[in-house]
Parts: sequence; C-alpha cells; structure tokens
Amino acid sequence: MNDLMLTSLIDRALSEDAPGGDVTTLSTVPEGTVVTGRFLAKEDGVLCGMDAAAAVFARLSDAVSFDRKKNDGDAFVKGDVLAVVEGDARAILTGERVALNLMQHLSGVASQTAAAVRRIAGTGAKIVDTRKTTPGLRFLEKYAVRCGGGTNHRFGLSDGVLIKDNHIAAAGGIRPAVERARAAVPHTLKIEVEVERFDQLAEALDAGADIIMLDNMTVPDMKKAVEIVAGRALTEASGNMGEKDLREVALTGVDLISIGALTHSVRAADISLKFQ
Repeated sequence: MNDLMLTSLIDRALSEDAPGGDVTTLSTVPEGTVVTGRFLAKEDGVLCGMDAAAAVFARLSDAVSFDRKKNDGDAFVKGDVLAVVEGDARAILTGERVALNLMQHLSGVASQTAAAVRRIAGTGAKIVDTRKTTPGLRFLEKYAVRCGGGTNHRFGLSDGVLIKDNHIAAAGGIRPAVERARAAVPHTLKIEVEVERFDQLAEALDAGADIIMLDNMTVPDMKKAVEIVAGRALTEASGNMGEKDLREVALTGVDLISIGALTHSVRAADISLKFQ
C-alpha cells in the first residue's frame, strides 16, 4: 500500500469531515479524557482496511494506540472484536467516522470478492477487478480485492493496452489497432482486445492479441469462443458478470472473469466502534 497516497487520502477525508474541527467533541469531552473502544463485527465477512483505520488515528494524535485483533484478509464472524483503539478521546471521536467508512467499505469489497472466488473454486478461472472504482480510492479498492482472494486487472491506462469498441471504431478496425499498438508499446505490455462477435474474435486472434475479452457473450458463445481460441490467447469474460452464474461462466473454460461490481456496487460491511 502506498503510504503517501494513504496519508493524502486521510488528510482530505478528515478535512472534509471536520474542516473547522469536531465541534461536538470539543464542546462535550474534556481535554485529556482517555477511552478504550472496540471495533465490532455485526455480520460475517472478510476484513480489509486495518492499516487505513490505524493511520487515521495516528494522523490525529500520537496518544492513540490501535491494537489489531485480526488482519486484512482474515475472515470474521458476527461478534468478533476486530481491533481495540485506546487513548485520547477527542482524537478517537474525531477520526471514528473516517476510520469506519474506510474499514466498512474496503471490507465490503473484500467480502464480495471472497464470495465470488468461492463460487468458482476448482475451475481454474480467476476473479479480476476493473477500473470501475471510486475516484481516489482505486489503490485501496484494488488492495481490498486482493484481500478477498481476487486478482487485479491493470491499475490504470498506463499499465496495458486494452482495445475496446470505441478504440476499434476510432482506429478503423481491430487489426490496425493491434498493429499500431504492437509497434508503439514495449514488448513487456500485453495487448488485449474486446470482442462481441466471432468475426471480431477471428480478427483479434489473427492480429496476435495476447488476451481476448469476451464482452457480453452468452455462456454457450463463451464456451465456443474458448474452443476457437484453443490456448492461443488468454480469455476474459466480461459484461455484467455480477448478475450471472459465475460458476457456469467459469466452466466455459475462460481464464479470467472481470467484475466491475466488486468495486462500483459494493455494500459496506456492518462494523461498529463501541466505547467500553
């Protein structure tokens, strides 16, 4: 995890939440008050966001300790104590919501990813994320996907060539798009092409694409496409995968299943902070 990016994110979040200070806490809690609080799981899930939560309190005060009872990537059940925070009450109360927002959201991503990974267990396919992330939170959300047992797709536009429908239209076809990309980028970058039809699949294979994205294909068509590719490229199933039977998709033989809903439509995990 990038410490500089995390610090910058936390500073922005705290400034957003308390631009003029936490007036409730400052007016009701005496300076020097010490408290102990427990982060409690109110449902089952997979944990993520402990480093982020700890960093929130560290940013507010040196007089706060954060004792992890579980680590990122650990499964938890309802009633588990995930962490204990102790120290300056004012700092803990001011950072409570930001810490919980991050922990709940990231644990939601990890939990949803873990559920998808379980559904395809034993098939050989991998669950991967997309760039459909919350602006500014991509580095944390992709980390949460890994905590849930998933795999990261490219982090951003600089990390690989993914030729989609609009690129194909603007470039004048799949072949010219692939040929230009091959001539322009280093040999270390993979070239992926999105296809919707079998004629596009044939063109992408003939052009030498490294990865074929099967976009919004039916399960029978995905199976046929995998047979046509026959190992000449990696295959990725994409397009509303969060709404489909993932095991059925995985059994077509695709290598990857990309799910935007892992990050763009996740429900926050139910976690609370309670003072003793």
